[in-house]
Amino acid sequence: MTILRTVVLFALAAVAEIGGAWLIWQAVREDKSWWWAGLGVVVLGAYGFIAALQADANFGRVLAAYGGVFIAGSLIWAMIFDKFSPDRWDIIGALIALLGVSVIMFAPRAA
Repeated sequence: MTILRTVVLFALAAVAEIGGAWLIWQAVREDKSWWWAGLGVVVLGAYGFIAALQADANFGRVLAAYGGVFIAGSLIWAMIFDKFSPDRWDIIGALIALLGVSVIMFAPRAA
């Protein structure tokens, strides 16, 4: 259950952080209305709360591992919303990052 909870929280955090940043990007770079940026700020704030719900109490570990989720999630987001086509190096890099997430979060540790 802990692994499932960790994965779900990381996925929700990615949607909030990447989605919030994307909304701000749309307002600033793609000439969307100002409220897109305001909504982005709110969604980015939600990301902080979601990240704090991880079972591991070590801020540095959680955020370091989340970095790998952010890498893969950003590519997926771009594919869905911006019609981005990752090349093999993007995909290989994302897989390496996700391997790092797994090592950081799920390696056995002494109690």
